[in-house]
Amino acid sequence: MTITQLRYVLAVAEHKNFTKAAEKVFVTQPTLSMQIQKLEEELDVQIFDRTKKPIELTDTGKLIVEQARNIVVESDRIQDIVDQQKGYIGGLFRLAIIPTVMPTLLPMFLKLFTNKYPKVKLKIEELHTEAMIEKLQEGHLDAGIAATPLGQPEVIERPLYYEPFVGYIPYDHRLSKKELIDPGDLDLDDLLLLEDGHCFKEGVLNICKARRGNETEQFQLESGSFETLTKLANEGLGMTLLPYLHTLEIKESEQDHLRMFTEPVPAREVSLIFNKSELKMQIINALHSTISGAVRGAIAFQNVKIISPLTPKKQRA
Repeated sequence: MTITQLRYVLAVAEHKNFTKAAEKVFVTQPTLSMQIQKLEEELDVQIFDRTKKPIELTDTGKLIVEQARNIVVESDRIQDIVDQQKGYIGGLFRLAIIPTVMPTLLPMFLKLFTNKYPKVKLKIEELHTEAMIEKLQEGHLDAGIAATPLGQPEVIERPLYYEPFVGYIPYDHRLSKKELIDPGDLDLDDLLLLEDGHCFKEGVLNICKARRGNETEQFQLESGSFETLTKLANEGLGMTLLPYLHTLEIKESEQDHLRMFTEPVPAREVSLIFNKSELKMQIINALHSTISGAVRGAIAFQNVKIISPLTPKKQRA
């Protein structure tokens, strides 16, 4: 039994296809198939049921894959220990960021980080939280940036910053005359929301703690972008809530539409999350320091009492 054979098993278990798995681990399909067959013969078990389309794990195979994942992670830890002892900060690092954070946060830290740590090769993708957690647990990500808490025992959360919610209120709205707004002022019947799949929507709903009660309303709209929500608000179709960093990009002519909340200010906790195996901690620490430092100057609310409206869930997007 070899680590290479176990990596091949994990690849087939993930892709449920020998050809696709071989492409992912950069070997020919006959080589991968032969190595897995040798492992099955050595163990005297069938790991995969090849009669199924797509290929499925046998009951014993499921247990083997679970243990194989642990073994491969521990083998990676050896190189990780050597890198940490040498003080080396480099290599491939796979990072995911949720959609409501990525557009504003990435430009704030990416150039700074890559200049400071040129040996780190960042591979960044945009993912909803549920998919991010799954990839972390399967070892396909090194870390993610998401709204927390998540309530996931396999995931460690290190808060980066707390980002206040800000009201975007058009001139003709019932709240437009208020200098500060209160959660009790919000009414879901005139609140434009992000579509399902965004954790920011969950935070907004928790702030409101209410349900839509107007069965005669003309429309209900949920959008995938803050830009669409603000444009609709400008048309007099309601108000919306924005994350604070997004408001820094609001054009000057629309700044008068912004309203902060009374204290305690509702805010979302944004954290760097990673698997409890804690691999590549030297890069994780460098990312945490760089990001939190970059955001600290942008969010001038360090002395304001804030409260997070999010609660842990086993699956959140």
